[in-house]
Amino acid sequence: MKFLELSNGARMPVVGFGTWQSTDEVLERALEAALQAGYRHIDTAYLYNNEEAIGRVLRRWLDAGRVRREDLFVVTKLPMIGYQKEKVEKYLRRSLEALQLSHVDLYLLHQAWGMQERGEDRLPMDETGELLLDHSTDHVSLWKGMEEQVEAGRARAIGLSNFNSRQIKRIVESARVQPACLQVEVYLYFQQRELVAFCKALDIAVCAYGPLGSPSMIQAFSSMGGDTDKIPRVDPLHDPTVLHIARKHSKTPAQVLLRHTVQRGIAVIPKSSDATRIRENLQVLDFLLDEDDVEKLDSLDRGSKYRLFSGNINKGMDRHPEYAYNEPY
Repeated sequence: MKFLELSNGARMPVVGFGTWQSTDEVLERALEAALQAGYRHIDTAYLYNNEEAIGRVLRRWLDAGRVRREDLFVVTKLPMIGYQKEKVEKYLRRSLEALQLSHVDLYLLHQAWGMQERGEDRLPMDETGELLLDHSTDHVSLWKGMEEQVEAGRARAIGLSNFNSRQIKRIVESARVQPACLQVEVYLYFQQRELVAFCKALDIAVCAYGPLGSPSMIQAFSSMGGDTDKIPRVDPLHDPTVLHIARKHSKTPAQVLLRHTVQRGIAVIPKSSDATRIRENLQVLDFLLDEDDVEKLDSLDRGSKYRLFSGNINKGMDRHPEYAYNEPY
C-alpha cells in the first residue's frame, strides 16, 4: 500500500473502500472481502446508515487479532442535521458507538450546507420532497466544534467534503486545527484540477469519491426524488481511450481510471460488492501510466458540466446559501 501523509503526520492509504449504497448483509460480505484483500482505509458516513454493519466486521477482525487498530484508517462524516457547534460531539459519539471504536482517523463535514434536525430523520424533507434546510449554517462556528473532537481524542484529524475553494479558505483562515483532507468528486470527465491544486497549495490532501464515474448513481438517486434527467450520462469504463490503455497495460478499465487519479497524488475510494472487483480495485499500485497515457487521459476532462453529484440530486439543496457548486471551483 502507498499512503498520503496528512498535515497532522498521519498516513492515509491511497486506495480505500467506499461503502455508500449497500445493504448491511451485502456490505458485511464486501467489507470482509476488502479486508482480506488488504484494504485498511474504510470510508463511511452517519448519513449512509451503515456504520453498525461496518462496526460488526471491524470488531470481529480486531477481536480475532487479524488487524491492529493502528493499521486501520476509518473515515466518517458529520451529518448535515448536526451542523451546529454544540451538536458535533453528539453525532460523532453516535458514529463511534456504531463503529465500536474509540476514535476515527478522519472526521469530515459531509456537505457545505446544513439541514434542520427533525427527530431521527437523517435526510429530512417536507411533504413535497424538498430538503428541510438550515439557512443559518455557520462554517466557522461549526469548525470549532470539529476542533474540539480532535482535542478530546475522538477524531485524529478533521476535514471537509464537497466544499469549494472559497469555503475552504474561510475555514483555513480561522482554524486552530487545519483541515487535513478534502473528499470530493473526481473522475475522468471531471478532474477538478483547479480545486486539487488549491488544496495541495494549502497542504490539504484530496480523496476522490466516484472515481469510476459512479455507474450506479442514477438508480440510487431516482429513489431519493432527485431530478436524475439532469445528471450527465457517462460511461468512462467503456471510453475508447481507456480501453486502449487498459489493453496496453493488461489491466482493467477500472484499474486505469483509478491509476490515473492515484498518479495525480489523489486518494481514491471505489465502492464494489463483488469480491473480484474489490481485489482488482486495490491492484493499481503495481504499474505506471506513461507520459502519453497521462496526456491522453488528461485531455478527456470535460469540466464542471460533467459534475455528477449536484443540486439536481436532492430537491432544494441548491437553494442553500452555502451550496458549493455555483462557483468555478
